Amino acid sequence: MDLSLIIAVASIGALGLIFGIILAVASKLFAVKKDPMVEEVREALPGANCGACGYSGCDLYAEAVAAGECEINLCTVGGETCNKELERITGRTAAEGIRKVARVLCGGTLNNRKKSYDYEGLQTCLDMSQMYSGDNACSFGCLGAGDCEKACPFDAIRMVDGVAFILEDKCKSCEICVGVCPKNIIEMVPENAAVTIVCSNTDKGAIAMKGCAVACIGCKKCVKECPVDAIEVNDFLAVIDYDKCINCGKCINVCPTNAILRYNKKKKKIIRKPKE
Repeated sequence: MDLSLIIAVASIGALGLIFGIILAVASKLFAVKKDPMVEEVREALPGANCGACGYSGCDLYAEAVAAGECEINLCTVGGETCNKELERITGRTAAEGIRKVARVLCGGTLNNRKKSYDYEGLQTCLDMSQMYSGDNACSFGCLGAGDCEKACPFDAIRMVDGVAFILEDKCKSCEICVGVCPKNIIEMVPENAAVTIVCSNTDKGAIAMKGCAVACIGCKKCVKECPVDAIEVNDFLAVIDYDKCINCGKCINVCPTNAILRYNKKKKKIIRKPKE
């Protein structure tokens, strides 16, 4: 064998050994010490990586919790069980607050709404919204293609009679559906909110009624009837202040278009006032 080849191979091997030793020593000298609490917190989290806590994933949230940079009750998916575990790990107390759930502010079912044209494209709300705002005559209403249903990681959304409906006992408050809806008609509300105005139409009453039979017409009857001043009308649309609302339901009885609904205790269905 050529001596020069042997020397070259030996030199490369020696250099590899030297660099390996250098890297091993450097990894020890410059190693970043990990906080053991981070790993413990991470194991206590559900691993959904949904972003509802305000961080892009469970890893970053675990680091923030361990560093004391945020509250320990931000994981809505983990709920009370997760909060208790984080209290044990961190020695901190989880702040109390009313859990919020997603709710679709549209009552335009297939029987209530009108179509503006026959759509034959891709069956997604996003694609439908690109074509003259969709085939729904109410340009603010649910398109019914179920983008939110497909995006929900917790199987908490159903398409009921052409409108998305949240099963609030399954909702984990991740807000993924809020971001997916191209119509921006999904809102986070307190889970104890029993009365909701299921309309997002800000057109004048006559125009709104042309597209949907149960649209809010901004008549302000609910505003006058509310005993705690929890409702106001902005841009021809009634809006409830849930911090003031006492769930008395008086607004439901005076709404002429049936745009205000009461949710039952199990939050699995909605109840309309009886037709006169």
